[in-house]
Amino acid sequence: MTATAEGGTTISPELAAVAERRDLLTLGIEEEYLLVDAVEPRGVEAVETVLDHVPEAMRDGVQHEYLRSQIEVASPPQLELTGLYGAMRDLRGALAEAAERAGARLVAVGAGPAAGPSLRIVDSPRYHRMRERFGDLSPGQGLCGTHVHVSIPDPETGVRILNHLRPWLPVLQAATANSPLSGGRDTGYASWRSMMWERWPTVGPTPYLHSHEHYRTLIVDLVASGAMLDEGMLYWYARLSANYPTVEIRMGDVTPGLDDAMLLAALARALVATLLNEVRAGVEAPDVPHPLLMAAHWRAAHDGLEGLGLDMASREPRPAWRLMRQLFDYVRPELERHGDLELVTVLMGRLRSRGTGAARQRAMLSRGAPVSDVVDWLARITRGME
Repeated sequence: MTATAEGGTTISPELAAVAERRDLLTLGIEEEYLLVDAVEPRGVEAVETVLDHVPEAMRDGVQHEYLRSQIEVASPPQLELTGLYGAMRDLRGALAEAAERAGARLVAVGAGPAAGPSLRIVDSPRYHRMRERFGDLSPGQGLCGTHVHVSIPDPETGVRILNHLRPWLPVLQAATANSPLSGGRDTGYASWRSMMWERWPTVGPTPYLHSHEHYRTLIVDLVASGAMLDEGMLYWYARLSANYPTVEIRMGDVTPGLDDAMLLAALARALVATLLNEVRAGVEAPDVPHPLLMAAHWRAAHDGLEGLGLDMASREPRPAWRLMRQLFDYVRPELERHGDLELVTVLMGRLRSRGTGAARQRAMLSRGAPVSDVVDWLARITRGME
């Protein structure tokens, strides 16, 4: 294994040796953020100026996203959750400071909450090709998500893990819901980003895969169809990394604070580790019908954790928090083996008491706060000030 994040950081031989010796999985995170005006809550085309102010030592972990109002970071690979937290805290802090120097603010939110004009794409040949081919599929101020990378032993095993992951991803999507607002109003969805993101032709649940060869054939066929330019546009909710030996879980909104991001990362790693055990034991993944998965992801985007989710076993609606608890209980042995159980228990309690980012934004609006106050709060928590 050589890396767990797409940001160009490779695993050191020492880290790889420790992971292999202890049979532990490494993990990394990518987060996308919105850049907003220093005063107004609208997105602003400031990415180039912000990048100019990023400290040289952190440049490798920061890059452009599709729009000029977005920016992305990638953590170095980690074994310890505390190490991942420290790396992401430093990246968020440095980027928030760079944004302020550029006359903007860094905001961890799934979609632009306030009204404003659609913003321009980054001046990149690939992005221009995407715009020419796909038009206005991503208008507005930007859609920002979280991607978690977890190491796997080989691609064939990774494909089997992708099959096992399919029923579990809606509950993780619900836990990250952080985009209820658009155009200055409540959209009725906890994750409006999810609904906007699904307009792209290759976004959606991972199909049931028969082998790694099947996976590669689908990529070739999708590129040939014109639905994507290259493998980088395979936007399934879980996929194999094109560059590193990892499974990438990528259906969630970016979360406002790092507590929820660390909870997602730890649960994702424990889930992959648990499913790896099942793959090695020869357990077949349930072939959940694609329409049912689509319904479960729609429910997660609509309700977040504060409403109902679809139980994939019974195929009936259940309180989303009950499904979250089922996931926690299912992966508990691997949380403990990776040293994450105590911290995840605390983080689960905080999420339960505070609510998702979507719930917290709506709570502010219900108290009469304007959207500008919501964006102010998001900027503070992104910077680690709350």
